[in-house]
Amino acid sequence: MHPQSHHDTHELWDIGINLGHARFARDRDQVVARAHAAGVRTLVITGTSVRASREAAVLARGRSGGGGGQDAVLLATAGVHPHDARHLDDAALAELGALARAPEVRAIGECGLDFNRDFSPRPDQERAFRQQLELAASLGLPVFLHERDAHERFLAILGSLRARLPGAVVHCFTGTRAELDAYLAIDCHIGITGWICDERRGHHLAELVSRVPRDRLMLETDGPFLLPRDLRPRPADGRNEPAFLPHVLAAVARATGRPAAEVAADTSATAARFFARA
Repeated sequence: MHPQSHHDTHELWDIGINLGHARFARDRDQVVARAHAAGVRTLVITGTSVRASREAAVLARGRSGGGGGQDAVLLATAGVHPHDARHLDDAALAELGALARAPEVRAIGECGLDFNRDFSPRPDQERAFRQQLELAASLGLPVFLHERDAHERFLAILGSLRARLPGAVVHCFTGTRAELDAYLAIDCHIGITGWICDERRGHHLAELVSRVPRDRLMLETDGPFLLPRDLRPRPADGRNEPAFLPHVLAAVARATGRPAAEVAADTSATAARFFARA
């Protein structure tokens, strides 16, 4: 099932894993154990709503330290995805702020704009995005960002607050060269998922990933979503999980012409710096 043997594992960070998702409910501990066995030693659990952020913090609590033995280190983010932006009222924002003060919570997000699905009205999305950037700035935390079909507005809002933020990562980047260069120009980090393994939709990413400076690139699965299309053997249920991150690493290494061990070391060091809590 898993593409790498124990002997060629690398120490990796999965900076985006929806570990609280219902598709992990039946075997969450085994998922974490398989990740550790595959060399994925630190998992950052994505908060996508107040409830999901609360659950992410609970999952990470007590496991955000050294992670010795067969246990991976679990960290969390706290945020409201643009799909749920209409629900971000003052009480919810206050709860996010309280959650974000916990030591296991290392970033605000997933937040941003999604003009593809428009599950929340665009004015609500923009308000919620701005409020969460302000919250991150006030707490001195980096932000974990989502952008889909909203590049210009996203860049305008983020750009206006970027100088006050310690860091910003554009999660699951799938955009164009011009969009990538615009994000790099305001000092963003870039998260790459198994989208790079999709020969239909991700071919351009393989050409762009070399443009990301070595200290700006991080890896993520976004499990249970975005199972790498060329993963073999393919899990029967189609579920993506952190143990498959070495497959994404291999694709990035091929695309950049760099040894996998070097990409692993660089992306993990970058993630450790990005998610370090002062």
